[in-house]
Order: sequence, then structure tokens, then C-alpha cells
Amino acid sequence: MNAIFGVIFHFIGGFASGSFYVPYKKVKGWSWESMWILGGLFSWIIVPPIAAWLTIPNFSEIIMHAHAGTLSYTFLFGILWGIGGLTYGLGVRYLGVSLGSSIILGLSMVFGSLMPSIYYFFNKTTGKHGIDYFFTTQSGICILIGLLICVLGVCLCGKAGVSKEKSLSTLSGDAKSDYNFTLGIVVALVSGVLSACFNFGIEAGKPLADVANSVWKSSNPNDGEFLYQNNVTYIIILWGGFTTNFIWCIYLLFKNKTFSDYTKSDAPKAKNLLLCALAGTTWYLQFFFYGMGESRLGNGASSWILHMAFIILISNAWGVVLKEWKGVNQTAYRSIIGGIVLIIISICIVGFARTLEN
Repeated sequence: MNAIFGVIFHFIGGFASGSFYVPYKKVKGWSWESMWILGGLFSWIIVPPIAAWLTIPNFSEIIMHAHAGTLSYTFLFGILWGIGGLTYGLGVRYLGVSLGSSIILGLSMVFGSLMPSIYYFFNKTTGKHGIDYFFTTQSGICILIGLLICVLGVCLCGKAGVSKEKSLSTLSGDAKSDYNFTLGIVVALVSGVLSACFNFGIEAGKPLADVANSVWKSSNPNDGEFLYQNNVTYIIILWGGFTTNFIWCIYLLFKNKTFSDYTKSDAPKAKNLLLCALAGTTWYLQFFFYGMGESRLGNGASSWILHMAFIILISNAWGVVLKEWKGVNQTAYRSIIGGIVLIIISICIVGFARTLEN
């Protein structure tokens, strides 16, 4: 039952992440940096403490009494992840929601799921799996197979992007205005690797979650793990992410002289603000539900793979809804559909792997 609820929570989180950029596409009259930093205020600064306050009333005390090393490493990984998140927005801009998300999150899935296990192979920790787990146990082998199938699905999505580029002559002006495969793929590679640092941040900040978990369990014995234990860790990670994005966006606002976006008479200010708030809040919900899924499945490779796979799946679905593939050739369509099918299969395999372990 834990595995089933874990998969459901990861699906909801994946849906939130795969959908968050959609409101941004409806913002009118503002530059990318104007809307990104405003949405980021909700994602990284406003919503996380509210979520922590609602679920962990003493979260501020946990942070205040935490070891400096724990806070420093968690914040550092947040900064690195922030660069990945920053370039994620650019990757989606140049490649589109479906293709950009597929490549970036596919890379993040591989690095985020395997790198911690390499660390724990050399630094044995109770409750954590080393890289040997994926080659010596039925559950681990099953997870690895699911990961490889998902990677194949991502490759098919990338093939669809190449086919889309060849079909640009048949696309409408709106569909190809920002599309730049060469620039987009470079940005996507950087973003994919650094985006995995969020999972590293969760690992580094685990002592914070452990305190929240132990406090809750002392008041709720025999009720399992605390669903919201990671909400306190997210605050530190997201401070780091905000630092990176804030510096870059302020630089762009000065460089491009786009501070005036917020005072444009022809821009729908109230509507744009609400859209940015919706996008930022929706973005945060991915990790709110990731934490719930992780509490049921554990913060191992399976949780990160499921989270990323669902995001890729939902992102591609939005790509179809937003008609990003309208007018492309049949090769591109077959590739994107094939990629989606493989990703769905991988989700089923990883979910099944958890039943083998239990």
C-alpha cells in the first residue's frame, strides 16, 4: 500500500512540475526575466515557509538548532540546483515545453538517482543503498531496467526534436519564434546535470527532516513516517535556488532595461501577477508532493526516477495540448508518441520494483 500511495503522490508532484510553465506562456508584455523572478518569489520565498508552518509548526527552531555544516551543504546544493532551474526556463524557451523538459529532466533523472548511490557505496549509511544495490538485488535490477527504458524514451523525444527542426519550414511563425535546437540543447545539458543537485540537497538536509520526523512520530506512534518531513529541508535548498536566480534576473533586468515591464500601461499587470503567482505556487507543489511520495517510498533512486518520469510524461502531454508539434512530420509524431509510451512503461517497472523490495 505504501508503494501505491508513493506512486500517486509522485504523479501529483509530477503533474504540478510538468504544468507550472503553462501559466508563464500566457503572460503578456513582460520579458522572461520579469516574469521568472516574480514567479520565483512565490516558488522559493513565499510559499515554502507557509507550507512548512502549516505542516511543521516548529520548523524555524529545527533550522536554528541545525548543524552549520548541514545548512551549508544544503544551501550550496540549492545554489547549484538554482543554476539548473534557471537554465531549465531557458531550455523550455528554446526547445518547447515537451522537448526541453524531456531532455533536461531525463539527464537530471539519471544523475539524481545514481550519484547519491555512488556516494553511499563508499560512505555506508543506514537506510541508504550503494550503487551495488542496482546489480545485486531483484528490486535494484528492476529499478535500473526502468531507468534505462526511461532514458530510451527521452532519446526518442530528442529524436522528435531533431525531426521538428527539419520541419520548421512548415510550422507557423508563433511555433518557431523562439525555437533554437542548437542553443537549446547546450542549455539543456547544463540544466539537466545541475538540476540533479536538488536531490543531493535533500540528502544533505536529511538531518533536518529526521528531526521533524522524530518529533512527529513521538506524538503519533505507530502511524508510519511523517508525510511532510522534507518541508523544512526545502526552505534551505530554495534559499540557495533563489540566490542564483535573483542575481541572474537582476542582471538581465538592468542589462535589458526591462524593469519598466512592471509599469507598462499596455501590459495586464494584475493578470500577469496572478499568472506568475500561479506558476510559482504550482512549481513548489511538485516538491510538496515529492516529499509525501518520498516518505512512502524512501529517498532513493526509485523516488527520484518516478518524480522525473512523471514530469517528463506530463510535459509531453502539455506539448501536445499546446500544439507544439502541430505541422511536424510523421517521424516526429511517431518518435514523441514512442517516447511517451516508453516513459509510461518505465514508471510501471519502477513502481513494481518497490513491491519486490517490500
